[in-house]
Amino acid sequence: QVQLVESGGGLVQPGGSLRLSCEASGFTVSGYAMAWHRQTPGKERELVALIATGGHSNYPDSVRGRFTISVDNAKNTVYLQMANLKPDDTAVYYCNRPIGSIWGQGTQVTVSS
Repeated sequence: QVQLVESGGGLVQPGGSLRLSCEASGFTVSGYAMAWHRQTPGKERELVALIATGGHSNYPDSVRGRFTISVDNAKNTVYLQMANLKPDDTAVYYCNRPIGSIWGQGTQVTVSS
């Protein structure tokens, strides 16, 4: 069964850091592009990080320089390292495999003092 399970969300103060994990099962992440998206109520889901099979990554201007996507092939896990977090980063974060439109259940990140 193809599945993505996110973890690592929580409450963090502005300027803080958080690392999200996405454990994959039923397929090997190294064979696919993988992505992280986020969504807040009333807004469309937003792509925040994408990593290609060759390791090249892309980010929107809103998070570039603060977010880093990476893959641990041994653990079959995708990570999203987030630094210098801002209140506007508050959202539910979803792991995604674009091919086949595979999504995780999401993990809540709240940035607040």
